[in-house]
Amino acid sequence: MEWGPIILTFQLAGITTLILVFLGIPIAHWLAYTKSKGKPVIETLVSMPLVLPPTVLGFYLLVAFSPANGFGEWLKSVFGLQLVFSFEGLVVASVIYSLPFMVQPIQSGLSNLSITLKEASYSLGKGKTSTLLRVLLPNIKASVLTGIVLSFAHTIGEFGVVLMIGGNIPDKTRVASIAIYDEVEALNYDSANRYSVFLLVVTFLILLTVYIINGRSVRSKSHD
Repeated sequence: MEWGPIILTFQLAGITTLILVFLGIPIAHWLAYTKSKGKPVIETLVSMPLVLPPTVLGFYLLVAFSPANGFGEWLKSVFGLQLVFSFEGLVVASVIYSLPFMVQPIQSGLSNLSITLKEASYSLGKGKTSTLLRVLLPNIKASVLTGIVLSFAHTIGEFGVVLMIGGNIPDKTRVASIAIYDEVEALNYDSANRYSVFLLVVTFLILLTVYIINGRSVRSKSHD
């Protein structure tokens, strides 16, 4: 088993999760408290990766980011970015594909908080940002942790999207899921099994840790 695809996978998952923390929390906050008529549309767009086949999303991202099309050409000419068959492209695709795994747990946590908590903070002169960071988020630590872990674990397991947008370039876009596919195609089942067992154990331990922490948090609140 080569370690290159494993390392690249965890780099992709780490960067994607970090971006989603800064992107997902404001979206979740807006969805939890907005009364806008456009809320169902935004919720639908955020949730679409949950039901949309990964290859469909990957295909349209491939078309959009291609230098042969207007948007892709603009990215390349203005910012020097070529997202097709690049690690940067994998990051963008992974952020879009894993967005609901960050947004939905945090949105649910915020929606379940008592509205008086936010109103009390406002009455003390706190602004929206300060209230979110210092009052609301500390009260939904379990939801935030769940969003972070699910986003990280989901990115580790991506296949269709990363294959469509990144291809299979060693040390650049060849992540573990692609490596497993290659080994199976080459009938190298032992190697594919080693990759698979490693990812299986890692994701199991990550999810087990979250459930243990969340269980302790629930018991602690019940005792209080």
